[in-house]
Amino acid sequence: MLKILVIHGPNLNLLGTREPEIYGKMTLKDINGLLQKEARLKNANIKAVQTNSESEIITQLQKARGKFDGIIINPAAYTHYSYAIYDTVLAVGIPTIEVHLSNIYKREEFRRKSVIAPACVGQICGFGYRSYLLALNVLLDILKEKK
Repeated sequence: MLKILVIHGPNLNLLGTREPEIYGKMTLKDINGLLQKEARLKNANIKAVQTNSESEIITQLQKARGKFDGIIINPAAYTHYSYAIYDTVLAVGIPTIEVHLSNIYKREEFRRKSVIAPACVGQICGFGYRSYLLALNVLLDILKEKK
């Protein structure tokens, strides 16, 4: 059974009430529930964590080595400037997909650049909660092809 780590970055614990016109009305608990359900259907396990701390994201990535087959990460605002997260994604060597609820390329100029995406297998953005489900399905397909 494949194991997937899902890392939700800063302020994602406020989903459902934080700018719903941009991020949607689903809560983080709702999204994690959908991911769990989809993972079970695909014979995979999900562990989801949320943190507002860059250092905790790095720690979670490091701890994933040898324990998880793939990672889905929404680095939130760290997307645009955290070379430390970029370095860690590369260092752990686990296939990772970057996810965003909103289309970062249709937003403010500073949000249009991801310094983390080049370290990832790919990036999915702009589909609301579906971005996470798309990432899960693509990641599982990639991991199954590798076996």
